[in-house]
Amino acid sequence: MEETKSMTTKRILIFIGITFLITYGLEFGIIYPLSNRAETDLSGMTAILVQVVVAGMMFLPSIGVLLTRLITKEGFSDCWIKPRFRGHIRYYVMAWFLPALCTALGAVLYFSIFQKDFDGNLGYIISLYQAQGVTLDRSQAMMMALSQIIMGVFLAPLLNILTCFGEEWGWRGYLLPKMKEKLPMLPMLLVNGIIWGLWHAPLTMLGHNYGLGYKGYPFTGILAMCLFCIVIGVFLTYVTLRTGSCLPAAIAHGSLNGMAATGTLFLSANAESSPFIGPAPTGIVGGAFFLLLGIVLCLALVKDKSATQNIVEHE
Repeated sequence: MEETKSMTTKRILIFIGITFLITYGLEFGIIYPLSNRAETDLSGMTAILVQVVVAGMMFLPSIGVLLTRLITKEGFSDCWIKPRFRGHIRYYVMAWFLPALCTALGAVLYFSIFQKDFDGNLGYIISLYQAQGVTLDRSQAMMMALSQIIMGVFLAPLLNILTCFGEEWGWRGYLLPKMKEKLPMLPMLLVNGIIWGLWHAPLTMLGHNYGLGYKGYPFTGILAMCLFCIVIGVFLTYVTLRTGSCLPAAIAHGSLNGMAATGTLFLSANAESSPFIGPAPTGIVGGAFFLLLGIVLCLALVKDKSATQNIVEHE
């Protein structure tokens, strides 16, 4: 038994080490120089390349899983990737729609509190396109916003599932089951969320989610991202443990990514909103319903003793 626990610890450390080493190396070695070059690239091609490379970063946790399994001769018999629909459809429905619902409710809450930041005429979208030399009227902007919302709710979980699986097989399909063997539920949720948040640190330093130049940059942004990952991680952990598969987490992650910017569509052009507050779910107000959901599901996981055990048989 001690040998098994020791090997589990070894695999955890190898996975984290490989994943962070590759991620930080590529982001500081490739994405940072490309981002600096993008500022002087009038064609905009470098900026597009940066976006493509950043999207590719989402596959690195899965690469970490593959390398760790090969290095430690673990094999691939217990991967947490089988769909397991039977008896678990409700968790797939939760994964598909709850992130969109929480994002929308958080945006509504934000604009209820900060009413001066709301613009039903979609001035923010119009100003963004005007900066690129494209003229939009209100009806065109409204159609674009409506299309984005519909796609975010109904299509984003499917369209984003490949890249999101790249992350989720690492964090929920590999690290979660092993950390579950080492720690009680509550500490495990906190530690996993912090690890996930720190993995995002280089992108946070580039301005992802929270921008640049804020007070305490970049440490307050990294801290906020860790807190956000802890909260979201509870939901992703819940649907993973309830189904014995990381696929619902990939679906939920895709839904979140597809809807995250929805609230910003309704910002006024001169809004002085802080990304640490909202309306995006990475802000404390915009993410209020994710926080509430996380608390409820955290209590459910801590209370349910079966969630601390291997509750299903895997491949």
